[in-house]
Amino acid sequence: MEEDTSPSSIKEQVTETPHSLDAETPQWHKTIDAIVPAIVAIKFCTVRPFDTERVGYSNATGFVVDKNRGIVLTNRHVVRPGPVVAEGVFLNHEEVILHPIYRDPVHDFGFYRFNPKDVKFMEIAEVPLAPDEAKVGVEIRSLGNDAGEKLSILSGTLARLDRPAPEYGEDKYNDFNTFYYQSASSISGGSSGSPVINIHGRAIGMVAGGKTSAASSFFIPLQRVLRALRIIQSGNLNVPRGTLQCIFGHSPYDEVRRLGLQRDTEAKFRARDPTMNGLLIVNQVIKGGPVDGILEPGDILISMGGNPLATFLELESHLDDTIGSVTKIEIERGGNPLTLEATVGDLHAITPCTFLEMGGGILQPLSYQQAKNYRLPVGSVHVTSEGAMFGSCNIRKGSIIVSVANKAVPTLLDFENEISKFAHGQRVPVKHFSVVDRHQERVAVLYIDRSWHPMQRWVRDDEAGLWHCHPSPEPSNPEYVPKSGSASPLQGSPGAVDKALRSLVMVSFHIPYLVDGVSSDGYLGTGVIVDAEKGWVVVDKNTVPIPIGDLEINFGGTLEIPAQAFFFASDSQLCFF
Repeated sequence: MEEDTSPSSIKEQVTETPHSLDAETPQWHKTIDAIVPAIVAIKFCTVRPFDTERVGYSNATGFVVDKNRGIVLTNRHVVRPGPVVAEGVFLNHEEVILHPIYRDPVHDFGFYRFNPKDVKFMEIAEVPLAPDEAKVGVEIRSLGNDAGEKLSILSGTLARLDRPAPEYGEDKYNDFNTFYYQSASSISGGSSGSPVINIHGRAIGMVAGGKTSAASSFFIPLQRVLRALRIIQSGNLNVPRGTLQCIFGHSPYDEVRRLGLQRDTEAKFRARDPTMNGLLIVNQVIKGGPVDGILEPGDILISMGGNPLATFLELESHLDDTIGSVTKIEIERGGNPLTLEATVGDLHAITPCTFLEMGGGILQPLSYQQAKNYRLPVGSVHVTSEGAMFGSCNIRKGSIIVSVANKAVPTLLDFENEISKFAHGQRVPVKHFSVVDRHQERVAVLYIDRSWHPMQRWVRDDEAGLWHCHPSPEPSNPEYVPKSGSASPLQGSPGAVDKALRSLVMVSFHIPYLVDGVSSDGYLGTGVIVDAEKGWVVVDKNTVPIPIGDLEINFGGTLEIPAQAFFFASDSQLCFF
């Protein structure tokens, strides 16, 4: 994973005394021997596209943080926000099934759970978390599944504790509202989720990503990870997470002064913490969020709830403790101090835990991640994967559904209720727009398909680590009978030419599954009527390459009817329907 951004600041303290290089070597050997039994090589398969993640297989690393409960810590992009199948492999090649139990809505960490009784031939170890022991200059080791290797040990030195969160691409998962640590460790794919340990065998960070063009590696701090772990260990998987749906950045004092920071305010913050060299500023406000119309980009955050805030950790601690409450926000805007109020929202409430599967496509509520990426309100009906049904009418991945049959559908539940009213074969006008062209709304005519793909909603169950399927409502009139009509005849020259024109039809063929080596899910060609009484049409196999699919015949560009193939000639390129 590659990215490029620029700095801010935070400092942490460590109580251990430094060791000489000669004295450290035996100690490192002892530490690594104790840590290795806690390392888990993770192999996972994403079985449905969801949010920013695509279908696929990959490998990563995790490490045991509670051996009695079987809790494994790794990255959010390994736990995945959507359906995933995962297994862990310990050092002695014992395999365990991993069930996802928690993924943070914003930050790049999550937890899997396994049954400790499934490990029969090795004593499991666990890695204690010590976020307060991270400081610049600490020698570190990261142990993990680097580049697909079963176990690699990479060394380095913490160089920064105040790096902005890495950015991996506009349409991908990106962490925010946090600092990251940085080291020159040259990690690669598969290291995600590796523990970053100090010489005392305690984790002070976790590998999250790195630059492919440099040796830089990025580690996520563990303060909020430790908080979440303690809550989960208490038996509560609902870790409280508050939000203002606002993306903050940390800027040094010289840049904040250009935004209007008063000298007296700067003096108070410098006296409060001389190690800090900047303040939090508003970078982006999500449309429709708690502070939409209240905060603006460029606002300098001074305090919340009467408490001065200068770091992301202080900000998140306040928000997580005040969910549902009205909080007082003090800012400076253009040199003027302002006191505002906003209600702190629940971050889990705007994090999708359900999706609708229909026509081979996937639809879900627009996530906080994607709302941030495309500057849209959360919760809109988002096409994560178009499948055959939506793709055939040019509603592509990344579209937002606005209305169905002229009825607004602001949420996924509204969309499901409206689209469920229509039977197989009906055509429904759907208004939509693309997230990359949100000012241009389009109307598509959607052909409802209930034969090849069921319509069903999936809901996540963190207690079981599974997703449960619930069939969508059936239409009140499940059978759709097309209306009869007449076609305008094609005009041609008298005689044989006119007779030939009247025997030609346009054939559309849509394939629900790409099988038998077909290169596309839609084909268009010309057919010839060979028996008008029986309704037989012959067409070439370049237009209808396989029997699996939906056929439609268009007469004169004015009448379209469904058809069914009944014979594929084995010794020629002809198909009859």
